[in-house]
Amino acid sequence: MKKNVRIIIILLLIVVLGASGFYAYLNYCTKKWTSLVYPDVKIGDLDISGKTLAQAKDIVSQKYQSTILKKNVNIKTPQKTYSLNFSKMSAKYNVDEAVTQAFNYGKDLSLYKRYKLIRNPEVKVINMKFTYDTKALTDLISNMKKEINITPKNASIYRSSGNFVITPDKKGYTLMDDKLKKEILSKITGDINSPDISINAEIKTVSASVTKEKLKTVNTRLSSFSSNFSTSAYGRSTNINLATNSINGTIIMPGESFSFNGTVGKRTAAKGYQPAPVDIGTKVSSDYGGGICQVSTALYNAILRSNIKSTERNHHSIPSTYIPLGLDATVDWGTLDYKFTNTLKYPVFIESFVSNKILTFNVYSNSSLANKSYNLVNDIYDAVQPGPTQYIDDATLPVGSISQEQFPLIGYKVRTYKDTIQNGNVINHELISNDSYQLKDEVIRIGTKKVK
Repeated sequence: MKKNVRIIIILLLIVVLGASGFYAYLNYCTKKWTSLVYPDVKIGDLDISGKTLAQAKDIVSQKYQSTILKKNVNIKTPQKTYSLNFSKMSAKYNVDEAVTQAFNYGKDLSLYKRYKLIRNPEVKVINMKFTYDTKALTDLISNMKKEINITPKNASIYRSSGNFVITPDKKGYTLMDDKLKKEILSKITGDINSPDISINAEIKTVSASVTKEKLKTVNTRLSSFSSNFSTSAYGRSTNINLATNSINGTIIMPGESFSFNGTVGKRTAAKGYQPAPVDIGTKVSSDYGGGICQVSTALYNAILRSNIKSTERNHHSIPSTYIPLGLDATVDWGTLDYKFTNTLKYPVFIESFVSNKILTFNVYSNSSLANKSYNLVNDIYDAVQPGPTQYIDDATLPVGSISQEQFPLIGYKVRTYKDTIQNGNVINHELISNDSYQLKDEVIRIGTKKVK
């Protein structure tokens, strides 16, 4: 019995000593790797086995970070090449994070598994993350746009000594910036083995909307209309001159629209406009720009006679003294406008001027449109006379005084037609408006206030 016990004790001692020895052996084999990266560990394609943490960071930084910061984005244009270094974009890899991950690989395993991983290593590849900031690229492209983008310049036309003079148009250029940025970003991959990024920037040539070739088709006067304002005082005459001059030289391309208010602008004292009589409803008052309805009316008549329809036109509430009924066009800043769209196949050039208190509008376009002429005819189909004068006592007026509050107005209804004339014959009789002018009885206020 005692002999068996001794044998068991001896065997246990052998096992313990053997286990201790094996543990000591494993510890010996793994200890030197405690401060080193385990075998067959790579960052990307770079083997950093057996390197300390500091050595690994230095090697990885040298190969990846230093290399990527030497790369450039080169953008070529016909005039110059724009370059942007990757350092300006804060291009970087997560070197510290990747190296730390590589260094810690396997070190949290049991002693035996660490030993096994060291003796029979498996390739471990850690991929780094590549990041960059696009702000510098965005700024570069923005600066490129400032240098490259040129707005096309329209051709212009004016009349001199009875002839048309045309200044040629100039082409413009536009950098296709969105496309360029998208292409550059698709090529920034962080691949250190690829060459610099080189891209040919696309620059679009932009033609002017008004070209010399198009304006050369303007060669004939289609219509003309004049209006006399010889009885107008200084203020009204000044306003008519200013408004007429602001329209002179206007070009309306096919499909484009014209706005009287948009072209003439707001009538203000700063622009030189004067207070002058203006129709407000059925009464006459005074306001800056009074009188320019005679300008819009003259333009309206010239445009109609060139076979262009109006898209917005308003008649006065009361008849105008300078134009037959149904042929007027009133305007008021912010409320009433006169508009038309050029429905012809050719550009329209408007010439307007004042001479001896006569304002004139000439409308020019292509000679192929001059085989027909147009005339306006109005038909007054109803006229209602005002009733008896109304007298109203007014305690605010002295006894014996009178004040005309409303002058009498005949109520008119009038249709206006446009006749199309070809070879001396009317080939079309078209209704273009049906207007009503307000009927108003005369109203007179009689003073009843007794003077003390």
